[in-house]
Amino acid sequence: MRFGPAGYPQRSKDPKDALNIVKDLGLDALEMEFVRGARISEAKAKEIGIMAKERDIRLSAHAPYFVSFNSDTPETRVKSIPWVTDTVRAAHHLGAYIVVIHAASYGKEPAKATASVIDGLIRCKEVTDDLGIKDIILGLETMGRPATWGTLKEISEVMDNVEGVRPVLDVAHVHARHGGSLRTEDDMRSLLEEFFPLAGDRPHFHISCIEFTAKGERMHLPLSARDPDMSMLVSALNGHDRDCTFICESPLLEEDALTFKKMFSQR
Repeated sequence: MRFGPAGYPQRSKDPKDALNIVKDLGLDALEMEFVRGARISEAKAKEIGIMAKERDIRLSAHAPYFVSFNSDTPETRVKSIPWVTDTVRAAHHLGAYIVVIHAASYGKEPAKATASVIDGLIRCKEVTDDLGIKDIILGLETMGRPATWGTLKEISEVMDNVEGVRPVLDVAHVHARHGGSLRTEDDMRSLLEEFFPLAGDRPHFHISCIEFTAKGERMHLPLSARDPDMSMLVSALNGHDRDCTFICESPLLEEDALTFKKMFSQR
């Protein structure tokens, strides 16, 4: 199992400093946050990738939040392709293994959302295949609002139609989307039973607690909020030997990543 923050630690000054802090804390993963665009040169990405490999830190990347393959605005659908493919290219140069994507909202045509995601990702794959990039997983994140596309069932349907796609399980999002559904260890086990058959050799998780309303997620919270109680996820994972990556999205990025890692040694 690997553990790390979503983005550079808050006190870091530059990429090397960030990687050193992650390593010194005893963490071994980091998600590069390209949520406003993958504006990084090939040379810089390769430099960061070499530094991460030297420190045995597993890298992933997050595509821009602007992506929406089912947007009511045609221009957004078109732009979503380079937003994803630019991130895939950056991830490839970094030596990362997965790009996390918020794929779509339901918009005015919710019945077409899954088909739109399939079409958009096929177009993305055509671009990256032409670039010779075949080593990056397209990770579709489970989403935290009922108005936003992204359940495990929907992601599974995309996987049936597009190669190289896997789900990214944002545990707090699932909890918020369904009105606080993860209340027991059995709830967590049921979620893992649905997720693991889809997740491939290296399951990718986002962890945090969350504030939510009837409309779903409102904001991420520290693990101390215990909503959901992430110790139940640790217990549900007992006995699993999967090569999981846990990326912390709580406001206490590296601190809670370390807290979650320590939960495993305390069980």
